[in-house]
Amino acid sequence: MDKVKVALAKGRTAEEAIKMLAMAGVEFMDYNKNSRKLIFTDTTGAVEMILVKSGDVPIYVEKGAADIGVVGKDVLLEEEADVFEVLNLNFGKCRMCVCGRKDFELSFNRKLIVASKYPKIAKNYFDLKGIHCEVIRLNGSVELAPIIGLADVIVDIVESGKTLKENHLEVLQEVSDISARLIVNKVSLKTKSTIIKNIIQKLEEATLKGEPNENR
Repeated sequence: MDKVKVALAKGRTAEEAIKMLAMAGVEFMDYNKNSRKLIFTDTTGAVEMILVKSGDVPIYVEKGAADIGVVGKDVLLEEEADVFEVLNLNFGKCRMCVCGRKDFELSFNRKLIVASKYPKIAKNYFDLKGIHCEVIRLNGSVELAPIIGLADVIVDIVESGKTLKENHLEVLQEVSDISARLIVNKVSLKTKSTIIKNIIQKLEEATLKGEPNENR
């Protein structure tokens, strides 16, 4: 029988996903977060875990290099991959927000300049609002953009809001709730239906038992 391949985003998402998979009976005893290995096999030999960059998880799953994956909703919204989103795993919770200076008012009367690490999410959001905008993609500290006049607002992930406060910015509007999601390759759901549906069911039960400790 072919192994089911699970793509996980390196870092905190992988750590929490591995905990949840263990609760669902899929354990990777040889996994060590300090290891440079990228592929691990579970104790039954039926599931193989691959560690990739967060933004690549939907691509691996869409193209069939992985059967299932765990990735943040922010990545799914930005990448727009052709996959099934089957379960909210309820960890990695945060918000995607429009943020700016406290006195800034969004206007329909002029072009809005938006800085973001998530240009598609930002453009789609303001298009739906009917606000004409130009989106500048940044990879670093987007909070700088409205402070130095590069952009009017930013669209970014907000957790505690501490960084915004320290830079005299605030949430102006909420775009979407973000958390880790389980995604499945559309073909794999048919060809490896039994084992994948079993994993989904057990993960769903694990989410109901309680969320992993994220140590924030």
